[in-house]
Amino acid sequence: MSAAAANVAVIGAGITGAVCASLLAARGVAVTLFDSGRGAGGRMAQRREVMDDGTELRFDHGAPYFTVGNDEVARVVGGWEARGLVAEWKAMFACFDRETGKFRDFDKEGTTKKYVGVPGMNSICKSLCQEDGVMAKFGVTVGKMDWLQDRSSWSLASLDGKDLGNFDYVVATDKNVASQKVSGLTGKPPPLDLSAFPHLSTMFQDIPVRPCFALMLAFSEPLAMVPVQGFSFYKSDSLSWAFCDSSKPGRACVPPNIQSWVLRSTTEYASKVISSMGPRKPSADALSKVAEELFKEFQATGLNIPQPIFMKAHRWGSAFPAVSIGGDDKCVWEKSIRLAICGDFCASPSVEGAVLSGTRGASKILGCLNLPSGL
Repeated sequence: MSAAAANVAVIGAGITGAVCASLLAARGVAVTLFDSGRGAGGRMAQRREVMDDGTELRFDHGAPYFTVGNDEVARVVGGWEARGLVAEWKAMFACFDRETGKFRDFDKEGTTKKYVGVPGMNSICKSLCQEDGVMAKFGVTVGKMDWLQDRSSWSLASLDGKDLGNFDYVVATDKNVASQKVSGLTGKPPPLDLSAFPHLSTMFQDIPVRPCFALMLAFSEPLAMVPVQGFSFYKSDSLSWAFCDSSKPGRACVPPNIQSWVLRSTTEYASKVISSMGPRKPSADALSKVAEELFKEFQATGLNIPQPIFMKAHRWGSAFPAVSIGGDDKCVWEKSIRLAICGDFCASPSVEGAVLSGTRGASKILGCLNLPSGL
């Protein structure tokens, strides 16, 4: 099969799916990308919020930044940097000790390069999804994936039963694609039935996750007592880190003087809250209670934190994996059914792991089509 004749479905337009789709498309493969959300980004999303007075705020409420240690990923990111999709965030970080009320472990510049998407973390995914040869379909949830043995192809249908077409290969970047967890939320079986593949179904049984809440805050003036752009919390019951979002490069969309921050809760705090509120989408009331609690803890630092002009919490329920299942391949490749399963849960729970897994998935398919991956 030639590249031009091959067509691939990529499920999920987070960084893994976007990277995989763009690498395949660059080699002439026709790619259709499906995502249930309104736009690309996944956990590299950016939230747009409009205040009552019409002021527009944006927050990187998922991944705050990323670092790169792997050569393969460094080549990909170098390409993004050349195109202005990412920039180095020259930030000073520290650790705030909740017991002593002091900052320590100031990390000096130049330890590791911190990258951010410009003008938002989601810019990378957005741009990759718009490349030639990638047909992105948002607001589409894949509800069923059937391998047609006699035709050696996949037939995909949406959650509401619409035919989405036939594909020679499928790349799934959602760790719940074969998980029974989905049924609890949709009332339908998971899209991928792995009963014919027992080794895969045990692997995907239940990938442990680390839930967390993100708290988005905007202040009418900079936080005078915070000498750094980001810090982790030591000995806090509910907060794990805080980053000054408006200090990142390319954030010209932030109104002057307004300083925006994103804080993240600890896994323990989030687990406790989620076990009491249940797995379904939390109500606005439940989220504002979380926001109040986390903000109280932020104020309890004694860093003279003023009242914010904007405050909102977001729940990341099962987004961040606690393990990786892809072994040395950094993805799960089933050649007999032309299926690649990729994501940070296959490599390492980080943006770098997600990118690496996407490149590996693309390489597996390109290898079958006798095409060089170009990496």
